[in-house]
Amino acid sequence: MAKKDFYIEKIDKGSAKSILNTYHYLKDISKGFKSGYNYGLFLKNKVLVGTCIYTGFPVPELAKGCYGLDRHEQEGLFELSRLCLVPEVQKKEHNLASWFVSRTIRMLKCETKVRAILSYADSEFHEGTVYKACNFKYYGLSDLKKDFWFKLEDGSYTKHTRGIVKGKEGEWRPRSQKHRYLMTCDKKLTCRWKQI
Repeated sequence: MAKKDFYIEKIDKGSAKSILNTYHYLKDISKGFKSGYNYGLFLKNKVLVGTCIYTGFPVPELAKGCYGLDRHEQEGLFELSRLCLVPEVQKKEHNLASWFVSRTIRMLKCETKVRAILSYADSEFHEGTVYKACNFKYYGLSDLKKDFWFKLEDGSYTKHTRGIVKGKEGEWRPRSQKHRYLMTCDKKLTCRWKQI
């Protein structure tokens, strides 16, 4: 197997979901994920073996903290929100993930204005080596945060996603920190975070 055995095309949310539901470490994909610029990695036999998804920054405050940009200045700011490859295929081809990401970035730049791309690597699962290989700069770990988990009737817990938690039975649990990686494409932007 070699890079010449693969090609990349845009895909719809349903196709991306099929890979994510099976192989991504966040197993709750079925509850929904943001779709945006979705790219699929295919073998020459047209079998989908990976996906890379770019969406806008998750919250406008992020651009304010990172670049000092207001809500109306968010155009061209992307998050590489999902990256997933079939593990067996990734093992067979050296540096496949970084090859895939770098080419989807080129494709994204051809489709739209790209000022910056942010990506997180969950510290519980990986360190973000693929982003280092793609020349993203590293800005350390995200702040310590907690999530509220609702207690269900059967005694199990489910993570709160939105709405009021006051008066609800449950508990606050620490959230895993994320490694922050950033690629600034617009030379007019200066990141306020401390590069490590």
